Amino acid sequence: MNDLFAAAPSDGPRIRVGIGGWTYAPWRNNFYPEKLVQRRELEYASRQLRTIEINGTFYGAQKPATYAKWAAETPSGFVFSLKAPRYITEGKRLADTGNGVSGFVHGGLAEMGDRLGPILWQLPPSRPFDADDLGAFLDGLPRELNGRPLRHVLEVRHPSFLDEHYVDLARAHRVPTVFTDSPDYPSLADLTGDFTYARLMRSADGIASGYAPEALDHWAQHARGWAAGNDIGELPHAAALQPASRLRDVFVFFISAAKHRNPAAAMALQSRVDGSR
Repeated sequence: MNDLFAAAPSDGPRIRVGIGGWTYAPWRNNFYPEKLVQRRELEYASRQLRTIEINGTFYGAQKPATYAKWAAETPSGFVFSLKAPRYITEGKRLADTGNGVSGFVHGGLAEMGDRLGPILWQLPPSRPFDADDLGAFLDGLPRELNGRPLRHVLEVRHPSFLDEHYVDLARAHRVPTVFTDSPDYPSLADLTGDFTYARLMRSADGIASGYAPEALDHWAQHARGWAAGNDIGELPHAAALQPASRLRDVFVFFISAAKHRNPAAAMALQSRVDGSR
């Protein structure tokens, strides 16, 4: 089993590139080795990539034993991102979700130990920006779990979030905003937290690596810029660019679009980033 992408450098910020999930039938033709049993797919995928975004938790929290099992199957240095349950983010008021948030966070996530990475709170396209409601929600997010700091990241999908007042609010709470490279949702690359999180959604079926080589080179440049603490001026922003800041961790996920190409895209981008060091 190839461990090329299993361990990230321990010094300085880390750029982690990954995919959404690990169970997808077409990957058995172009990513997983022939005859690999399904129960070993996470074991294999986590040794080719540095991170995986779990979508299953979006549809419902898992049992503590499941979180523990996922963690046990992955190598040291690997981390998951978890999409928080939609029953929390799709209700009437975010300010009233305290019990749901606590139930999810304290319902077994501690079993993941150091494999627990960012928790992604994805807001639906139907939810407009409401500063008071969102502020109360962000105020209530727990910042640590069993002594370990928690990392939260917010994905917004309503055009009303393309507003400097939203950017100010997110910065006040030190919660990063997902950069969503999608033709269907608003994209803003404003730096609002102490790490960067991008979800790339333009993989092409006709390209073996999902993205053309020059596009991967471009994203590698952006990832290195983010890691160095730079704001990327050529990407869309809702507020003024920020001056260079301290180094930051970077998470980049290839999501949806031509999904069968995403593992190849992730590995190609990770190799470019690593080769630059």
